[in-house]
Amino acid sequence: MWKILSGVFLGWSLGANDAANVFGTGVTTGTVRYRTAVLLTAVFVMLGALLEGSKCMNTVSSLSPMLPIHAFISALASAVTMTILTYLSIPASTSQAITGAVIGVGMISGLADFSKLYTIIACWVVTPVFGLVAGYTLHRVLGYAVNRTVSSLTQRNFLYAFGIVVTGCYGAYSLGANNVANVTGVYVGSGMLSADWAAFIGGLSIAAGALTYSKKVMMTIGKGIVPLDPFSALVAVLAEAITLHVFTQVGVPVSSSQAIVGAVVGVGLVGDVQTVSGRMLIKIGLGWLLTPLGAGILAFAAVRLLA
Repeated sequence: MWKILSGVFLGWSLGANDAANVFGTGVTTGTVRYRTAVLLTAVFVMLGALLEGSKCMNTVSSLSPMLPIHAFISALASAVTMTILTYLSIPASTSQAITGAVIGVGMISGLADFSKLYTIIACWVVTPVFGLVAGYTLHRVLGYAVNRTVSSLTQRNFLYAFGIVVTGCYGAYSLGANNVANVTGVYVGSGMLSADWAAFIGGLSIAAGALTYSKKVMMTIGKGIVPLDPFSALVAVLAEAITLHVFTQVGVPVSSSQAIVGAVVGVGLVGDVQTVSGRMLIKIGLGWLLTPLGAGILAFAAVRLLA
């Protein structure tokens, strides 16, 4: 069972990197305290993983049949890649990391299923676009509704603060439901864990990462792409949560980083496209390209060395 430790490491790195996608905008706008944010994230990530985490398990595990040692290597290569990107404050995709690692292992075994890879890549492309459209549309619709119905500044501030907490909890739930498969799905495919145990262990490790090492990326998401007011922060997280939840029902784990970046850009476009940081978007895009490539190379090299 020591082979599961790499999955725990991967879950920790996911929580450290992707907790920013849930409450990063709320923390940097001063609406939610960092400590409160990470505690709520941990609780609702676990709920999402336990209640709906099994829906995406088969997608990851079906990319390539593998032995337990291969599952260990895939998770470890993904975890190392994610940890490096987290240290560099680059929002990265655990879905891309584990997919790249599994394909890297599958290329050696000759059992990689590239037909399913095409579907996953298509979802990667759609995810930020979906988040962008959702962020833009929700900002327009909800902004109009608030302006028509809430005139008091005090009431608006309360509404925004309450809304950020509620949408953050929903975002954490969706993160656990969608992304826990990235952490422990390979162990289900190798027969080491049942889907329920995989969801429990994965959810717990994601929660641990959020609690211990999530602040750096949180600041990148909240301030680095486009300055956000409390209402925009609420809308961005809601758009990200809806995006993840939709793909969970489809059964495909996608990138919460791509979803929130798309949502933040969509919100930024409502105000002024000039406020969107092109340099930060390039940095994030580079991370998205390097994530599957780096994890795939690490996994491929590790299996070669052990072969």
